[in-house]
Amino acid sequence: MNAPHEPVTRPASASAMARRLVATVIVSGLIFLLLWFMALSVLTSLLIAAGFGIVVVAASAASDLVEMVLDAIAAVVFGVLGAIAAFFAAIFSLFGS
Repeated sequence: MNAPHEPVTRPASASAMARRLVATVIVSGLIFLLLWFMALSVLTSLLIAAGFGIVVVAASAASDLVEMVLDAIAAVVFGVLGAIAAFFAAIFSLFGS
């Protein structure tokens, strides 16, 4: 008897989807701030950033390529945030006991 075959691709876990959503929210927030500071009004910047976020999330659900790119962006965003947190933790540990 042959053993049952597992599917080649496993479904994405909930934590991976949460990471992609949080990274999309962070990037959308950065786009909002950039547009608002550069030239546009608050409402226009908010509409453009929200549209960007919706398009990216919808595209990542439909396309594996966009999902892969969004995973890479999430890794970079959280890597930078982790490095900043480690920097401040090192500084505060110098002043600790």
